[in-house]
Order: sequence, then structure tokens, then C-alpha cells
Amino acid sequence: MKLEPQCFIICKVLPVVWLNMAQIQQGGAPEEKEKTTALKDLLSRIDLDELMKKDEPPLDFPDTLEGFNYAFNELGQLRHIQTGDPFVFNYREDLHRWNQKRYEALGEIITKHVYELLEKECNLEKVYLPVDATDNEPKSFIFMSKDAMKNPDKMLVLIHGSGVVRAGQWARRLIINEDLNSGSQIPYIKRAMKEGYAVIVLNPNENYIEVEKSKVQAEQPSPDSSDEPAEKRERRERNPKETKKRRDFYEKYRNPQKEKDTLQVYIRDNGSPEEHALYVWDNFISKAPAENVLFVAHSYGGLTFVELMIQREADVKNKVTAVALTDSVHNVWHQDANKTLREWMRENCCNWVSSSEPLDTAVESTLPDCPRVSAATNIAVGRVRFLSDFSMRITAFSV
Repeated sequence: MKLEPQCFIICKVLPVVWLNMAQIQQGGAPEEKEKTTALKDLLSRIDLDELMKKDEPPLDFPDTLEGFNYAFNELGQLRHIQTGDPFVFNYREDLHRWNQKRYEALGEIITKHVYELLEKECNLEKVYLPVDATDNEPKSFIFMSKDAMKNPDKMLVLIHGSGVVRAGQWARRLIINEDLNSGSQIPYIKRAMKEGYAVIVLNPNENYIEVEKSKVQAEQPSPDSSDEPAEKRERRERNPKETKKRRDFYEKYRNPQKEKDTLQVYIRDNGSPEEHALYVWDNFISKAPAENVLFVAHSYGGLTFVELMIQREADVKNKVTAVALTDSVHNVWHQDANKTLREWMRENCCNWVSSSEPLDTAVESTLPDCPRVSAATNIAVGRVRFLSDFSMRITAFSV
């Protein structure tokens, strides 16, 4: 994308101008002060906002799939409503940041769409956490089948990995670029319920809400401000208005469409994936009548499960029959898993990992815990799709 002549001034000349001003201010001679005044006058005549708008469109995106002109077809593929084409990331050439923000906005819509499918297609119920939350405090939620607290036989618990994914998803990128069956947990849920399982879908990445900072909070010094050199702090405090003006100018230059400053308010007892899993175990899974509980945990979800075992070892051993891990990132040494826990994992867990070897071929492991076998795929983000192909393999594994 070619820059406008004025924008060229900003991108190429402005850093030099600021450097010259800094050097001049250190001198202090009358003629140098005149140069400073002239340079400031030049900068005052540059409309920075207008220049930056020419470089990047507003970060104002639709909040529905229809607004993006996309919809899921009968195969669960995301397609353009008019052309039928798959999603295009580079919607605007040479504007990677804007394209990324557009992709993230679409991702948030996908998350809400999957939530709707969990309730409408899978017939799951949305349960808010903490269970005793007040009306005004932040809340998370999970999804569970209507028989989750009644089924005396068996239960399936799903834990996704880290990042932007939420309940019902394995990989957002797969949902967008391939289909719902590849990237969502829906095939697992439907098959499990068909075979008589109660189901609980964890939501371990929903740990906090974001609230906009007040003006006072935004102007508070950072925790590292005490490390600021005394000379620099004195200079800043002598002329706070000029300092703020310059800081704002630099911020606009660096990030012309900066998002609002926000604070993260963590959800009680659910402020991390590990806390969330422990809370759901204590309040739901451990109280459910199912005699056989099975877990499927992907990536960081495997670490989360191991941490749950460490915290509730006796209860987990008593209630959990089998665990299918997929590319789990757990580490029994770093997590201080004891010998009896490692022995239980060798007997009751299996970790399917990315490999070009045939499905279920043993893969060498350096950790003394559960067996590792091939998932027969090398797809970096789509490592869990193999379970959809032969579905609920964990059922056979647990027999």
C-alpha cells in the first residue's frame, strides 16, 4: 500500500524531528530555541489522526456472521454467502494488523455460535459459576447434559487447551478454515450422549472479565515507575502537560487506533484453568452419581487434568476410569506428580500425539507416565481431529 506524501513525513521524518528537538533542548542557546519553536510549529500543523486513517481503516467490525457475509453450510463449513468461498484472512492487502483484528472479531462470533450449538443441537444446559455468585460479580460457565447429576452409569468430561478457544472448541482456526466437525467438540458430545454418557464441557479459559479503566486508574503510574531515573522523573514532573502531550502523540503514531485501556477482573475460584477444573470437580463431577468418569483433554487441558489429580488424587482415582490425552503438555516432573499418581497414569491414561506413524503406533516418551501413541497426523493445530474419525476411542480404551 503506497503512503500519502504527508504520511511519508510521519513515517520517515518525524523520528528525526524529535531527535533534533531533543538535541536542541539540551543546548539552550537562543538560536537553538528558535529552531525548537519552528519544529514545534511544523508538528502542530500535521493532522496525525487524518494521516493514520489513510493507513488503516477503523477497527469497527460486524457482530454477526451475516454482517461478515459468512454462514455455515450443511457440511459445517464457513462459506461466503454470495460467493461460497472459504474465509479470506488477507481481506485488505498490506494491512496485517487490521486483518488480524477482523479475524479476532470473527472468532468471537464463532465462539458465541458454538455456545448456541451446544444448547440447541447438543441439548446441553449452561450452568454459571461460581454457583453462589451474586448478581454483580463476574461469572464463568460450563455446559452439561440434563442427566449429568442423575446418570448413575458413565460420564464424559471434555477439557480444551489454552488460548482463545472456549467451551465446545478444540481449535478456532479449524472451525473457520475447515469445518465444525474438525475444530469443535460437538462430534464427541453427540456420540457420547448417543451411547448413554452424561457430559460436562469445561470452559477453563473463561477466567476474567474486562472492564474499562477509569480516568484515574489510567493515569496511575505503572508498578515499575520506581525504577525510573531520578533525572528523568524530575524533568517529567516539571512539565507534566508537555510530557503527557508528547506521550499521547507517540502513542497515536505507534498505534493510531489503540483499543480502550481495560482491567481484568478475575472470576472467583475460576481465575485459571487449574482453578476452574478443581472447582468443577468439587461442585459437580465429584457429586455426580456416575460410577465411571472418562476425560478427554487436549494440550494444556492435559496439564490441567494432571494438576487436578495432584490436588484430588484419591477422589480422582476412585471415580475416573480412563483419560484420553491429545498432545498433552503436562510434565509429571515439573508438576511434582508422585510415584503412585504416575503409576495410575500408566494404567489409565493414553496420550495421542502428532506423528506420521500409523494410528496407535507406540511413540517413544521421556516421561515415566502414560503411554504415547500416534494420532497419525502432523497438522499443528488440528491434532485432535483424529478422534472424530474413529470417534470415542476412549470407550474402547476404558474397557
